[in-house]
Amino acid sequence: MRIIGLDVGSKTIGVAVSDEMGWTAQGVTTIIRKSLDSDLEELRKLMDQYNPLEIAVGLPKNMDGTIGKQAEGVLALVETMKKSLNIPVITWDERLSTVAANRTLLEADLSRKKRKKVINKMAAVFILQGYLDSRAG
Repeated sequence: MRIIGLDVGSKTIGVAVSDEMGWTAQGVTTIIRKSLDSDLEELRKLMDQYNPLEIAVGLPKNMDGTIGKQAEGVLALVETMKKSLNIPVITWDERLSTVAANRTLLEADLSRKKRKKVINKMAAVFILQGYLDSRAG
């Protein structure tokens, strides 16, 4: 019962996947965004590899809970994914997930260059773990 978690940005998509039991999230990759078709093809490859039950996509709400331009773009992608991938796709409030991921990487004493390479994947882990924890409780 794996679940895939995504941190969707304008240039990259961080990807995390749960263990078989759906308890823990692990970062797996960062997709470099090229086009919608390319993004969907990369997601299809991940689905073939992990056979997830669903996909949890981080929704970047504003701090006051409203939907901004970035969140509108994510919602549009989510609708396309639902139609194109034939799998349930849910959104998960990702406020502060990138901040938390960055803090964790800073505590691990990673250089700015190394943090930049893994920040989206780490944010996807925080998004997915939050979603998994909510399901368990």
